[in-house]
Amino acid sequence: MQSSSLAPLAGGRLSRNVVWNLLGLGAPLLVAVVTAPLLIHGLGPDRFGVLALVWAAVGYLGVFDLGLGRALTQLVAKSLGSHADQPIPELIWTALILMLVLGLCGGLLLVSVSPWIVNSVLRVPGPLRHDTLLAAYVVAASVPLVVVSSGLRGVLEAKQRFDLVNAVRLPVGIFMFVGPLLALPLSRSLFVIVLVLGASRALAALAYFFMCRRLIPELGQMPRLERAAVGPLVRFGSWMTVSNVVAPLMVTLDRFLIASMVSSAAVAYYATPYEVVTKFWLIPIAATGVLFPAFASTLSSEARRTDLFTRAVKYIGFVLFPLTLTIVVFSHEGLTIWLGPEFARQSTLVLQLLMAGVLVNSLAQIPFALIQGVGRPDLTAKLHLAELPLYLVLLVFLIRRNAITGAAVAWLVRVSVDGFLLFLITERLRLVRPATIARMLAVIGLLLLVLLVAATLPNAVLKSAYLAVTLVAWGASSWFVLWSREERGSGSNPWRRIGRLLT
Repeated sequence: MQSSSLAPLAGGRLSRNVVWNLLGLGAPLLVAVVTAPLLIHGLGPDRFGVLALVWAAVGYLGVFDLGLGRALTQLVAKSLGSHADQPIPELIWTALILMLVLGLCGGLLLVSVSPWIVNSVLRVPGPLRHDTLLAAYVVAASVPLVVVSSGLRGVLEAKQRFDLVNAVRLPVGIFMFVGPLLALPLSRSLFVIVLVLGASRALAALAYFFMCRRLIPELGQMPRLERAAVGPLVRFGSWMTVSNVVAPLMVTLDRFLIASMVSSAAVAYYATPYEVVTKFWLIPIAATGVLFPAFASTLSSEARRTDLFTRAVKYIGFVLFPLTLTIVVFSHEGLTIWLGPEFARQSTLVLQLLMAGVLVNSLAQIPFALIQGVGRPDLTAKLHLAELPLYLVLLVFLIRRNAITGAAVAWLVRVSVDGFLLFLITERLRLVRPATIARMLAVIGLLLLVLLVAATLPNAVLKSAYLAVTLVAWGASSWFVLWSREERGSGSNPWRRIGRLLT
């Protein structure tokens, strides 16, 4: 029974799912880089600015599901993994109906505040206000579609069908940027453009539903509710909502404080390297999206759960550390070529500190996914609530003393402490063996030390030598120490192992 329950996690399925996620999340970003100049030219800066706000708003509309999408993924994956005698179709319909109600409430709320936002909060030119308001109403109408889609997508993720998820997410993500270009020959109206984007969201919701019904034919029958599922869904979702609100706040807090305590110019020197380095989050986000339902489905198998966890940390570290070290070593030279010597002088140390933090935070996302995957989002939410005031105090103190460098130090300290505590919680919950956690923390501490030493190197010769020696040592130690005998195999190639990530 156990082996069959874990079958969806075997045979390279996880590695393929990670690749699907990387493609689905990364390809639209590349399209955005190409289409942005064309849209700016075609729409003009004012209309494009409003469209950019629409893109940002659509990205945050999922918050109206109050964590129920993630809760549904966890409960369905848990049921599939344990073969529990639980009515999965009833569970899905219960969650979807709750999410539809929340989406409708969120849409009505957005409709009610849209006139105030457009006329009082945003500095929209007078001639564009009516068009912007109509576009805002279309966004509001899209809220139920986005919320219900997150639930349907969660069902597919619970069944490890990330190929189907990204078969929808990829074209919808690309169309988010290509669609306005296709609409331009017909109209420059924001209402028309956003209406086209809203139609794509409706088609996506339908596609997700038919995919779910194909995998679970019982969904095509008359919807039936499961009252007993409401409590677990709401409890899990409410704690997820706490994390979904507090975590983004801690991500954006530093820039607002820099603007108020230093200057708007300082924000540019800080935010530019921040936006660059945090793009590396795409790798752990793609992996943890796959791991979350995988962890939920391995509750009955400690060995499989530990194996997934260990390999995920090792392989993400193996991929990200060389990239991180290279950027830290040559950050000054890279910034000078890209943005000029003055920008490099202001932002080099900031870039180095933030990049080190991204590595630590990327590794910490694995225990974060594990803790939530086994049904304890309350712990991650409480951790975020405890961190927020302490981080705020540290941030204010260090910005006053060292401006943007102080902000970068505060951010590195926060993500390091956060990561340490997340690994510690996995050990306290007996999800992973203490010896495994101790080794991982020791390696992460050593990597941080190596990065901080790299930030002090004075010239290109020393930097090049340090990078070469460290990368050789990292490759050798990974092969002989981090990889087990089974992973090394007979004459196998470690780079091929990375290509089979998490298998």
